[in-house]
Amino acid sequence: EDGPSQTFDNKDYFCGKETFPVYESIFTEEGETIRKIAIEIEKPPQIEIHVWTIRKGILRHFYVEKLSKREFEGLPYFKLITRTTLSQWKIFSEGEAQISQMCESRVCRTELEDLVKVLYLEKSEKGHC
Repeated sequence: EDGPSQTFDNKDYFCGKETFPVYESIFTEEGETIRKIAIEIEKPPQIEIHVWTIRKGILRHFYVEKLSKREFEGLPYFKLITRTTLSQWKIFSEGEAQISQMCESRVCRTELEDLVKVLYLEKSEKGHC
């Protein structure tokens, strides 16, 4: 069916799947870049933040933290970058686990960039879904 993209109760859908907002924050201090990717999940209502600490292109530290929406709203720096589906977020999380092991000993700038691109949904072409 051709028609405008479906929106129910203020939620966006992609190929019939609910999408969730993804935020990013990047800041540099003392030669380290701290990059955070966050997703807002409805059930349970929380924000999952994936934190990467990168020094000279090498992923030095990686961890995940969970916050309430209220705690997240008080944080500076975050900007909305896209919306994604839970299946894409799962691919992102699995790829992140592999990269965190791979990149402990070598520079991984492009791998991290490519991983973030997984979260951007392609605009659905006719018949794509």
